[in-house]
Amino acid sequence: MINITLPDSSVRSFDKKEVTPYEVAVDISEGFARNVISAKFNDTVVETTTPLTTDGSLTLYTFKDDAGKKAFWHSSAHVLAQALEELYPNIKLWVGPAIDNGFYYDVDLEEGSISEKDFKAIENKMIEIARGKHDFKMRSVSKSEALSYYKGKNNYKVDLIDNLEDGTISFCDHSTFTDLCRGGHIPNTGIIKAVKILSVAGAYYKGDENNKQLTRVYGISFPKQKELTEYLHLLEEAKKRDHRKLGKELELFTFSQRVGQGLPLWLPKGAALRERLENFLKAAQKKAGYEMVVTPHIGQKELYVTSGHYAKYGEDSFQPITTPAEGEEFLLKPMNCPHHCEIYNSKPFSYKELPKRFAEFGTVYRYEQSGELHGLTRVRGFTQDDAHIFCTPDQLDAEFKEVIDLVLYVFGSLGFENFKAQVSLRDPENPEKYIGSNDNWEKAEQAILNAAIDKGLDYVVETGEAAFYGPKLDFMVKDALGRQWQLGTIQVDYNLPERFDLTYKGSDNEMHRPVMIHRAPFGSMERFVAILLEHTGGNFPLWLMPEQVIIISISEKYEKYAEKVLNVLENDEIRALTDNRNETVGKKIREAELQKFPFMIIVGEQEEKENTVTVRQHGGEDLGMITVEDFSNLVKERVNKSLKTFK
Repeated sequence: MINITLPDSSVRSFDKKEVTPYEVAVDISEGFARNVISAKFNDTVVETTTPLTTDGSLTLYTFKDDAGKKAFWHSSAHVLAQALEELYPNIKLWVGPAIDNGFYYDVDLEEGSISEKDFKAIENKMIEIARGKHDFKMRSVSKSEALSYYKGKNNYKVDLIDNLEDGTISFCDHSTFTDLCRGGHIPNTGIIKAVKILSVAGAYYKGDENNKQLTRVYGISFPKQKELTEYLHLLEEAKKRDHRKLGKELELFTFSQRVGQGLPLWLPKGAALRERLENFLKAAQKKAGYEMVVTPHIGQKELYVTSGHYAKYGEDSFQPITTPAEGEEFLLKPMNCPHHCEIYNSKPFSYKELPKRFAEFGTVYRYEQSGELHGLTRVRGFTQDDAHIFCTPDQLDAEFKEVIDLVLYVFGSLGFENFKAQVSLRDPENPEKYIGSNDNWEKAEQAILNAAIDKGLDYVVETGEAAFYGPKLDFMVKDALGRQWQLGTIQVDYNLPERFDLTYKGSDNEMHRPVMIHRAPFGSMERFVAILLEHTGGNFPLWLMPEQVIIISISEKYEKYAEKVLNVLENDEIRALTDNRNETVGKKIREAELQKFPFMIIVGEQEEKENTVTVRQHGGEDLGMITVEDFSNLVKERVNKSLKTFK
């Protein structure tokens, strides 16, 4: 008898020596079984045909599940590899994983190249292979067998196998193709109905720029052609919303090779937008009891050695800055928290003075590889909306929940309504990745889980995703195109207070260690603006728009009236400007649409005579002729509707 426990805690019993995940799925429902493509048994990914011989917990996945997509796209990577081998006989394969959207395979072509003109042939070959409905079959092999299979044929696979232990090596076979693989496949190739090769890129072997550059072929696949069509439509929408394109069109930011890669330059409109975001959060923080601080852009190397950042981020940081003084070294700061610890240490505190909440829009620096830089989402210098709360253990629960409230306020004010929370815990199998005692980690992890439950958050737990100094609560936001982004983070830290010997005097007159909360609702100003740009397509919430109104005069005869309207709006703190160029009204309107102005005001003879304005909304809706006062009230009302006061 084998007892299989399902995610809803129900148990299915089978009077036999072994049962496969597929047979369990059939026992639940034949219709459900037809859609099951992958499974997990006792935390191990298995095939739907894997014999289960012991009692255990089983999760069954369809393509709707992230784990199901991963198996689908990993299997598709095998099909891509087979197609490439058949089309390019001298090719050497390296690795081909599933990624967030699709898969890729890194290959050494040895000669020739793959370009966009070759994509259709690769897609056709993949579909031809898929239609053969070849089963994916796993088999264990010895290290010597694996080496013998690849020796003389593929030095990349030999190198991979050299670093594996005997007894842990397996091959996956389908059709005439064999690949070194750990497992996690769909039942057969026939489930793959639609494929698209998306792009090719260079990728250094093992990610080391000193090694040979391989060719990386990106693709995506689906069980239905309709799903591929929908995805490609989303891709086109994403191109239109690319923050790099919109940032240039809306004159928000730029980059300069002379300044350096990954170091954005904020243009006047972008700087004003950033300032509004900062002021918005500062106002909420002031109500929540935060105090603003300012720290330098550099610190002595020893500061980051003490905090642990040098050991963990040293390779990703800029090299130390030496001074004329012998042995003196400074670093561009990779994090603000060590500086805030030293601010706390600048005077003694009593328990009556806690919590202390220090906030800063602090710029930090990381040396990202040039190939990983991407617009504002991956840069070398970025500003965090950073804050650190120093509190007693008894205050931790309430403080953590208040930070959650602040993050939710930020999301609501900026139109991010679709999100999940992710509780990131340490990896118990790799304790060397973290600092601090087990006791501190257990207390910190439990505090986050309790807060997530008490606030009713829809959350998942991810083991191994914690920061090196503590667990965290991340907010995973879906944008208008359904893409998921990590925005906002809250972390509990018992470790830095120990490393910096932070104390407070308790009610017992003894010295105690405070708990530290790290939080950043935006994350970084650069990345947040990029995601907000793509989420809104440049149509920011009205309260945030660089300019809310453009006033278009029909001819130069009405320019004075346009200026009069402008003065009224500016006195009401509405951001507006006039367009008095010698162009047609139609052209001015078209250009205003491209610039995303929420409102266009048209003024001419009738408007001047009646002291009114004709209002057109972005997108073409005509609001008709109204008084300037009514229009001003309309704008204020819409701003107040989207921008609530933080309580």
